[in-house]
Amino acid sequence: MTVEPMGSEERELWQEYFRTKSKAAREALILKYAPLVKYVAGRIAIGLPPHVDPDDLIGFGIFGLIDAVEKYDLEKGIKFETYAIARIRGAILDGLRSMDWVPRSVRQKARELERVCANLERKLGRAATDAEISAAMNLTLEDFYRLLGEVSCTTLTSLDELWLLHGNEEETVRVIDLVQDAEGTDPIRQVEIEEVKRELAEAIAKLPERERLVVALYYYEGLTLKEIGEILQISESRVSQIHTKAVLRLRGRLSRWKESMLTD
Repeated sequence: MTVEPMGSEERELWQEYFRTKSKAAREALILKYAPLVKYVAGRIAIGLPPHVDPDDLIGFGIFGLIDAVEKYDLEKGIKFETYAIARIRGAILDGLRSMDWVPRSVRQKARELERVCANLERKLGRAATDAEISAAMNLTLEDFYRLLGEVSCTTLTSLDELWLLHGNEEETVRVIDLVQDAEGTDPIRQVEIEEVKRELAEAIAKLPERERLVVALYYYEGLTLKEIGEILQISESRVSQIHTKAVLRLRGRLSRWKESMLTD
């Protein structure tokens, strides 16, 4: 999604809102940036089960946009679109979690697949191949690919949920939630954030080439799975499989890293 530089009219609208906090200025800003909600909701909706209503995603996203408008600080030098997209995405993911839209059995399969990928990577010292993963799970390649399709709905938004917490109940925390408050000054927390970013960057760099490319095109270039498929000349379902494997590897890598940090 192309982000245009802030124009003078747009800046004046923000300045008016900061100065007066008027309802009219707030509503004008929400209307101006409403397309961001549709954009984010559309990307998240890719691969979700049919029973998830896209209008629900947009509804959740609107709350994120409102929150972004109310908390944005023009003087920080961060583009509003960049700030708002993270808030909108977070609100939609929070809404999906509250709906508990993924069956527990599917979550269990995803966790098992993540565990197998992590164990194989640790044993082999590299990313495991499809054949190695399927063999470790006593599955044929056909059944393995079918499993990837089944659990793909748990991973299409997972780079926002990579930081896993294991307790009595399943819980996830988005990486974005670990970013330090702009008003905060805790140096220890800032070091922890930088360590998470560095570990995630290293994990992405160690992905197989095609998985790394899909992650880059989807998360950094903002392309849809269909658009990625056209670039790589493969089907959208195959792109989804590649994405699912990549995210499971990343989650396993960060989970192991977190556990090692806790035991040190």
